Amino acid sequence: MKYENLLITTDKEVAIITINRPTKLNALNKATIEELHYAFKALEKDKNVKVIILTGSGEKAFVAGADISEFASFSEKEGAKLAAKGQKQLFDFVENLSTPVIAAVNGFALGGGLELAMACHFRVASHNARMGLPEVSLGVIPGYGGTQRLPQLIGRGRAMEMILTAGMIDAAKALEFGLVNYVVEQEHLMDLCKKFAGKISNNSPVAISYAIKAINAGFNNSINGFKTEIEAFGSCFGTSDFKEGTTAFLEKRKANFPGA
Repeated sequence: MKYENLLITTDKEVAIITINRPTKLNALNKATIEELHYAFKALEKDKNVKVIILTGSGEKAFVAGADISEFASFSEKEGAKLAAKGQKQLFDFVENLSTPVIAAVNGFALGGGLELAMACHFRVASHNARMGLPEVSLGVIPGYGGTQRLPQLIGRGRAMEMILTAGMIDAAKALEFGLVNYVVEQEHLMDLCKKFAGKISNNSPVAISYAIKAINAGFNNSINGFKTEIEAFGSCFGTSDFKEGTTAFLEKRKANFPGA
């Protein structure tokens, strides 16, 4: 697929997806959401890619929100369909991807942009990052999972405050709240993300995919997270990665995971 709104590069076992709409502050429109879906899907199938880093082009924004002009005239039915399709196509898809996704938040992450960052498996922010869910100031609420993921990450009270005031928080406050894992100067953002990606890529990709599944299950009220963990733990024992990992440990050498 030819991507008009994305740049995709690979560095060893790490893929970098850059949302490339700088004149729109990388705002999410329908075309970009669709391209992101296919990009993540293709990279997940690529056995050479162990980690994906997601960022935005330029120094101002990760993603400054959704493209409001696309849905300003929607009906109730069309609005519900927009949210349902977006969640399935991108936000839930990224959250449940078996390949870890790190959000490199390089500037504004607002509305759908923050929702996309929260769908990633964890977040690292530049010192100039600003985050918020301003939807209620437009007469609507977050529709791409924001009302669910933000409370999970920072707690109900803080999420209520952020969503109901439509306010932004800076990178330091995001770190304090636990919304991001680290904050660094912008020029060091990608280096730190690549450092984490390198550490992740040393480990079993099969075990990592099971770990993601088990952790996510704990936040799904319709699933027993402990049961999912037990089943995933047991499944690991039937993999080549488990045999290699345990053999390498006993032989006091570095593991070379086959990924199956």
